[in-house]
Amino acid sequence: MTIERKRIAVLGAGQIGAIIAGMLAQQGHHVTLADASPAQLAQAADGRFATDVVDAADLERLRVFLTARDIVVSACPYFLNKGIARIAVETGTHYFDLTEDVETTAYIKQIGAGTDVALVPQCGLAPGFICILGADMAARFDSVKTIKMRVGALPLYPTNALRYNVTWSVDGLINEYCNPCEIVFDGKPILVPALEGLESVMIDGVAYEAFNTSGGLGTLTETLAGKVRDMSYKTLRYPGHAEIMKLLLRGLELADDKETMRRILSHAAPFTRKDVVVVFVTGIGEKAGRLEEDSMVLRYDGTPTMSAIQLTTAAGCVAMVELFLGGKLPQQGFVRQEDASLTDFLATRAGSRLTSESRGADAARSAYQDTRNAA
Repeated sequence: MTIERKRIAVLGAGQIGAIIAGMLAQQGHHVTLADASPAQLAQAADGRFATDVVDAADLERLRVFLTARDIVVSACPYFLNKGIARIAVETGTHYFDLTEDVETTAYIKQIGAGTDVALVPQCGLAPGFICILGADMAARFDSVKTIKMRVGALPLYPTNALRYNVTWSVDGLINEYCNPCEIVFDGKPILVPALEGLESVMIDGVAYEAFNTSGGLGTLTETLAGKVRDMSYKTLRYPGHAEIMKLLLRGLELADDKETMRRILSHAAPFTRKDVVVVFVTGIGEKAGRLEEDSMVLRYDGTPTMSAIQLTTAAGCVAMVELFLGGKLPQQGFVRQEDASLTDFLATRAGSRLTSESRGADAARSAYQDTRNAA
């Protein structure tokens, strides 16, 4: 796919932002990685992209910064994205983010009505890649009964009481565990509590638990309204994690004291590169009058230079930027993740890494070939 080189700003020089900046710079774009912390920028700098000290909460400074940019990718905490998106609209800068926050996405959809720029929230893994997989799974059936999506970003070697290590954003994790979760039940979108709906899952001989978390479905409940009877997204963790989190967030009422909860997670579940990401999608529906089931399992391991969650989130986001620049996505207004076809997504330079670097690559390539044949 031949694309025009663009001036791209990446906001947030944390675990994911620096990887996104590197991937985009490697594709030839003029990339500037910005953060409020000079120390964070110094740690992330690698010579492939420029850096600039910009506090995304300072909207006047942000407005000046984005005026000279074609695209902005926000890898900032979700609570900064409303302001960033608003400034992007004002400066005519196409906008991408990694948010899982439902309220933030609803706001971006609202301001996207009638705008000349594209607003593409919820890029990355979940929401993001998982929404493209879910929509593709639904399209494989003549009529859809059930779509289940399960995603886990986990330590390869769990050693603490939480059986978990923070792999990206503590604020995003707490948000997912506290907010109501959208599902489709008996054909109707409904809200269910986070940390509920506990189920046991066995994948490739490893035992997991799965439970409701907020935001993972993205806009799929709206896109597949009236087309699927039951659809859910749940987070995968090692058994026992949900009960501990329920004790902390509900029993000790730390859902109302997020600063204390943030300190606990930062202390008890430190970041690790020794992680694994597991993606499981299954669908049940009718094909040619017969009830059938189809499934896909993908697994990604971290490397000495990049964790699995860094790879999957950054590649998912950069693939959407590639699709936009290649004319494979709407060029203005609010853009859903499932506006991208799986075929196009996996054909991008970044998206292809989600097949080539997965233990389930054969399954992903098979899905890719299936969509090409169907086309």
